[in-house]
Amino acid sequence: MSTSSEIILYRMVLPDHTCPFGVRAKAMLEQAGVDFEDRVLGSRDEVETFKAEHGVDTTPQLFVDGERIGGSSAVERILADQDAAA
Repeated sequence: MSTSSEIILYRMVLPDHTCPFGVRAKAMLEQAGVDFEDRVLGSRDEVETFKAEHGVDTTPQLFVDGERIGGSSAVERILADQDAAA
């Protein structure tokens, strides 16, 4: 992920449940020093609408320059690949 990329993390934070995978993805990005936009899906309707619009079954979802990359496992993989390339 380049510093000039638009990076957006969509994650679920409901009044009664915060997705642990979203917390993990956010923490990994922050720890790596990645500049990203954290978009919280704060209601079940927002979560279901997001999943339907993007054809996904789960959150979180990471997008780089408008392309869906995947969930927290994808974030971990991308960051590990960047570390290996450095």
